[in-house]
Parts: sequence; C-alpha cells; structure tokens
Amino acid sequence: MAAPAGGGLVKDESSATVLHRIFSGNGLVAVLSVVLAVILGGILIAATDEPTVTAAGYFFARPMDTISAGFTAAMNAYAALFTGAIVNPQAEDLTGMLYPISETLTVATPLILAGLGVTLAFRAGLFNIGAQGQILLGATFAAWVGFTWHLPVGLHIVVAVLAAIVGGAIWGGIPGFLKSRTGAHEVIVTIMLNYVAIYLVQYLLTQPAFQRPGSSNPISPLVDDSAMFPQLLGPDLRLHAGFLVAVAAVVVVWWLLSRSTIGFEFRAVGANLHAARTAGINTTRATVLVMVIAGALAGLAGVAQVSGTERALTSDIAASFGFDAITVALLGRSTPWGTFFAGLLFGAFRAGGVAMQTQTGTPIDIVLVVQSLIVLFLAAPPLVRALFRIPDPGSPGKSRRRTRRAAATASTGGAA
Repeated sequence: MAAPAGGGLVKDESSATVLHRIFSGNGLVAVLSVVLAVILGGILIAATDEPTVTAAGYFFARPMDTISAGFTAAMNAYAALFTGAIVNPQAEDLTGMLYPISETLTVATPLILAGLGVTLAFRAGLFNIGAQGQILLGATFAAWVGFTWHLPVGLHIVVAVLAAIVGGAIWGGIPGFLKSRTGAHEVIVTIMLNYVAIYLVQYLLTQPAFQRPGSSNPISPLVDDSAMFPQLLGPDLRLHAGFLVAVAAVVVVWWLLSRSTIGFEFRAVGANLHAARTAGINTTRATVLVMVIAGALAGLAGVAQVSGTERALTSDIAASFGFDAITVALLGRSTPWGTFFAGLLFGAFRAGGVAMQTQTGTPIDIVLVVQSLIVLFLAAPPLVRALFRIPDPGSPGKSRRRTRRAAATASTGGAA
C-alpha cells in the first residue's frame, strides 16, 4: 500500500507543477497583454465615438447611457475588425466571404518571415533591428532577377526566391561579421544599415538598370509572370504561395533551433557567450551564421512583397514590416510557432483595421495604438502579472514552496 500512496502524491505534485507552469508562464502573459491592449483600445474607441461623448455630458444623471454607448461602439468596431480580418458572413459569394482571411494571411506572410529573422537572432542573444534593410535588399535582388532574367515557369520563381535569400543574407551577415570580428554593437550597425538600404534602393531606382522605361517615377519594371508566386485561392484573392513558404520557414526554424547541432550552438551562445566559448563552441562562426540566416529569412519577406503582391520594386516596398517584425517576435516569445501566430494576429489587425474604419468610422490609428499597447505590456510583464495576480514562476517564494512540497512528499512516501 505504501508505493501507491507515494506514487499518487508524486503524480499530483507533477500535475500541479504543470498547471502552475501553464498559468504562470510567459505564454499566458503574452495572451493577457493582448487582452489588456484590446480592452484599452475599446476604451479609446468609446472616447472617439460621438454618441458616447454626447452621453458623457450627462454622465452623473444617467451613467448607464454612457457605458452602454461606449460598449456598443467598441463592440461594433471590433465586430467590423473581425469581419474584415476573418470572414464576412454577409458577402454575396464565397470569394467575398474568404476575402478577409485571404488579406490577413497575405499581410501576415512578410510579418512572419521577417519576425522569424528577428526571433532567430534573439535566441542567439543578438538584437536584429535591421530586418527593414534586409527586406529591402531581398526585394531588390528578387525584383532584378524577376524583370531581367526570363526563365521558364517554375524555375523563375525559385531563382527569385534564392536571389532574395542571398540579398537578405548579405545584409544580415555584415553586422554579424562586424560583431564577431570587431565587437561592433549589432543594434547600432543594423539600424544604420537600414538607412543605407533605403537610400541605396532610392538611388538604384533612378538608374536605367532599375527604372521603368518611359516613367520618371522611382519604380522598377514589372517582374515577369513566371517570377510571381501562384495564387492559392484564384485570381480574385491576393493570397499567394508565399504563405506556404512562410509556413515552411517556421518548420525549418523550429527544427533548426530544437533538433540541430547548429541550433544548439545558437541557443548556447544566447544563454551564455563565455560558457559556450569555454565549452568549445566557435562563437565567432555562430554569430556570423545566425545573422546570415536571420537576414535570409527577412529577405524572403522581400520576395513575398515583390513576387506576391506588389510585382515591382519601390523604395517603400518594405513598408513597416521590418519594425513590426520586432513586435511580432516579442509577442511570439522568440519561438518559431509563437512568431507564426503573432504574425497572424498582426496581419488580422492590419487587414481588419481598414474594414473597421470604413464600416464604423473608427480611426484606423486605433489599431496602431493597440499594437503599441501590446508592446508596452510585453515590455512590462511584472505589471501584467500584478494586474491579474499571476505568480512569478522564478520568484524565491515559489522556489521555497517547491522545496517544502518536495520534502513533504518524500517524508510521506518514506513514512508509508
């Protein structure tokens, strides 16, 4: 009878530990950060709603009027955000119903790819703030191959993708090399390379090799049809095969970090550079290699823009994807699949924000505010834990309680 009693206690203790990790871990903090941002965004929506503002004029006489109007305004805005990002049940045909989710996945594609580049660098202890420039260089290489080389269907898009990988890898490898050889801080180098990439693309678009014939605007010729990603849901929807590339990239990065020797070296360098060097890991090679791969992933975001939606190179083709990718990586807790779902969330915000503005008149800037609030709460996890009374898994008090429970379990088992 003694063994079952002790085993049951150990099993209960193990189950309690697992549940505690789930409800006190960083993943829950990230989810609650989004919830808090949405709640505060709803308050801002109510504050900009005219009926709510009018009702607030006699708040102390009938407070429920203000509360009801504000709640209705927030719910209508978020309902429009949902229908503009996920599905529109009131659409006349299937294409109209699928248009919102198609736009969400299309916008999320470069966010996921660039976010993976930032995530991979984070796991190696590096801050890749240069995804914007890496996207631009990847887009530049892909566009040049797309409108200059005339290759067969199938081969052309593969070559364009490889060119984007090379362009992004070069731009990511520069700060990695400087970091490993000279100790130059990668944050400063990557930020400066963003500006170099922007002005480099602007210069190239004024040259005959890149400027569209007969046009004085800084825009490249259209890439060939053979260099475009196939449309996944037909010609009326923008979702393209670049999304599948993004999913494949998530799987590859997950395998790289979790199952490969190189990924182990990356994580070891990120955990403790000096300990990794003492253990025999070539930290110089790891630093360069991780930034090369991170740049290549961001370069894929560039080809997703050129060969997926834009079809031509412009100086603003990267939009703000490079900077938003940092937020995506933070929200994803620097994990490949977390980055994937965070990219989908931000893609939904972008796609649904337009519908929210057109249907309810809510300023689209509210979406940017919500995104900014998410970053704010992610940067202050103790605040989120305090608001929701979530225990810190690394607190000294918890460690002492674990020790006491383990001792009690051991003594109980021994007594039995």
